[in-house]
Amino acid sequence: MNEYMLLVRNHQDHSDAWPPERHREFLEACETYIGELERGDSLVAAQPLVRDGVILAKEGAEWKEAPLDHKPDIQVGYYHIRAASLEDAIAYAKRNPEFEYSPTARVEVRPLKVSEPETGFDYPSAG
Repeated sequence: MNEYMLLVRNHQDHSDAWPPERHREFLEACETYIGELERGDSLVAAQPLVRDGVILAKEGAEWKEAPLDHKPDIQVGYYHIRAASLEDAIAYAKRNPEFEYSPTARVEVRPLKVSEPETGFDYPSAG
């Protein structure tokens, strides 16, 4: 099985404007989605991301911290999954409830590099 990161992005935070029942409905849809991935033994980890944080950079010997810039995207969260192929990972991503609840949702599907062929180093994995 290959490992993939599904990075959930959105152009805006729609949930702030939702009535409480719609937000609860969305959370329950996400929980159902996560349960399906777990039952299929495809889920390694899944978590939403808090909107706070910093961007860290090093310029010469100096460290720079900047607040997160949520333009044009908000990084909503991620799913670390196992799938047989990129096509299967894309199929999992298409089922993400974010698409049903937000017209600007996007999911970036990326294979994870699990080892360095040049050195033989294996990256740690929760899976």
